[in-house]
Amino acid sequence: MDRQEYLNQISTKNLPNKGGKKSNILSSKFFWVGAIGVGALVLIIIIGSLIGGGKTSGKDQLFSLILHINNTSELIETYQPSVKSSDLRSHSASLHSVLSNTGRELTEFAEEKYNFKEKDIKKDLAEKETTAKDGLEAELFEAKINGILDRIYTHKMAYEISLITNREAQIMKSINNETLNEILTTSYDSLETLYDKFNDFSEAN
Repeated sequence: MDRQEYLNQISTKNLPNKGGKKSNILSSKFFWVGAIGVGALVLIIIIGSLIGGGKTSGKDQLFSLILHINNTSELIETYQPSVKSSDLRSHSASLHSVLSNTGRELTEFAEEKYNFKEKDIKKDLAEKETTAKDGLEAELFEAKINGILDRIYTHKMAYEISLITNREAQIMKSINNETLNEILTTSYDSLETLYDKFNDFSEAN
């Protein structure tokens, strides 16, 4: 199965099996938190496109990616201890290590190149990342209390890897900087390998 086909199946695979109280996601407040968050994210994107012409500078893309990576790392720290599979925990630990190193190196680069501070991230981009984090956290929490965290976790982390690598590739096209490209290329290659591990784990379970 290629990546695109896999990602297209994520939304259906993420739904728990019907039957029983634990699978009644529609009645959960966390489902509606996620649904509202997604709606808010779409609205933010539309408004941002109307105001800014739909274009985001390479610098702003970089700032936003740093926040996204840090948010994802934080959620991994929160939910990795609850993962049951030792193999999945190992993959998750590797993912956390790559993201932590990448986030640190990108932050150091941005501080030196752009005098970056987190407060400098544009409000609409910061809100977008916060909404995305809240939505993912709601889904992982729901999966945890329903006893299906491993299945949802592996799908979501594979999807996060895909999002991050796509954004890294876009930034490399937007910003022509050798140091930055080295950081992003190293991260991209490591994440590509981890994507295969999460994907293989998903297909085996």
